Amino acid sequence: MVAQSIREKLERASWIRRMFEEGARLRQERGADNVFDFTLGNPDVEPPAPVIEALRRAVASDRPGSHGYMPNAGLLETRTAVADKLRQDTGLAFSPADIVMTVGSAGACNVILKTILDPGDEVIVLLPFFSEYEFYIGNHGGKMVPVESGEDFLPNIAAIAAAITDRTRAILLNTPNNPTGRVYPAATLGELQELLARCDHEILVISDEPYTSLVYDGKKQTPVAAAITNTVICTSWSKSQALAGERIGYLALSPRLHDLPTLRSACTFANRVLGFVNAPALWQRVVAQNPTVSVDVAGYQEKRDRLCDGLAAVGYDLRKPEGAFYVFCKTPVSAAAPDDIAFIQKLAEQGVLAVPGTGFGRSGYMRLTLTVPLVTIERALPLFERVFRSLGSSSS
Repeated sequence: MVAQSIREKLERASWIRRMFEEGARLRQERGADNVFDFTLGNPDVEPPAPVIEALRRAVASDRPGSHGYMPNAGLLETRTAVADKLRQDTGLAFSPADIVMTVGSAGACNVILKTILDPGDEVIVLLPFFSEYEFYIGNHGGKMVPVESGEDFLPNIAAIAAAITDRTRAILLNTPNNPTGRVYPAATLGELQELLARCDHEILVISDEPYTSLVYDGKKQTPVAAAITNTVICTSWSKSQALAGERIGYLALSPRLHDLPTLRSACTFANRVLGFVNAPALWQRVVAQNPTVSVDVAGYQEKRDRLCDGLAAVGYDLRKPEGAFYVFCKTPVSAAAPDDIAFIQKLAEQGVLAVPGTGFGRSGYMRLTLTVPLVTIERALPLFERVFRSLGSSSS
């Protein structure tokens, strides 16, 4: 009864979920205190107080029709608040008409891909990448074209240029990046804009940016829409406001896009026919009151520093992430652990769960989430060291 296409995708299904499920098994077997799960990027902090207060007000409201159907693009008050925020962030003249409220950033990605792709059209994705992108593109008949980033995890503009064909419809960017934590600088985005300006057909940049507010060391992410003309933004409040389970986000169309009125209508139509119809009305009203509020990044930065410094002291080879809440670390190589999957299995034997870089298209690495208590990092570091030492490892 299961379609062959789904059977094939199940074979490549997310390593993140696979390891999360392994964690559930180990917790049952060993007890929760003896399992250190660094797999799933599920925020471990509560939403900011203003968000909870806005939720209470929204629930208590007796406004007639507050739970009824709405325009397919979402509530006007919410789209207005989002457009105001984007005007401030980018300096571009976003209007409420440019916003479609969606069921998270994943919903936004699927809406724009549904809107622009015909069967066989290509979308360039930079490696390493969030593993669901391949499935999102395939949902709508597209073909993912993977392009390696550099050793520094920044986009390789020459490699992108070599991958562009007459079927290329979009380039999917994710900055701050999952899994690497790399923040793409303005100069790199400028080089990509120059490349796209030279192309003989329009190519859309889909900027998936749920981690934009989670940037460390006082840095800021250059707004992709400000740097690149043909940009659409897919984002959510899942990470910035610790609302991952509420699935509230939006798709924003740059006011500089060609044939914008048609694209607005097409995205609104795609949102409806995909079955998302609307993001939840209650949460649209909540985020409209606090579109710019964010969790305190200081806690994540403290955990980043402790984990990265602790791993580096042991001998692990890694780059400190500049944003998001993941550490993407090289896995040591030994006869007993010749690849990242084998090394992850060695960690699991000690009760430490990580996601192999293979799941993100870059073997020889592991991804560790920072969405764990600091005490989990402290207790896990000796186990990371134990596995490293037991293998007589080389991290190169």
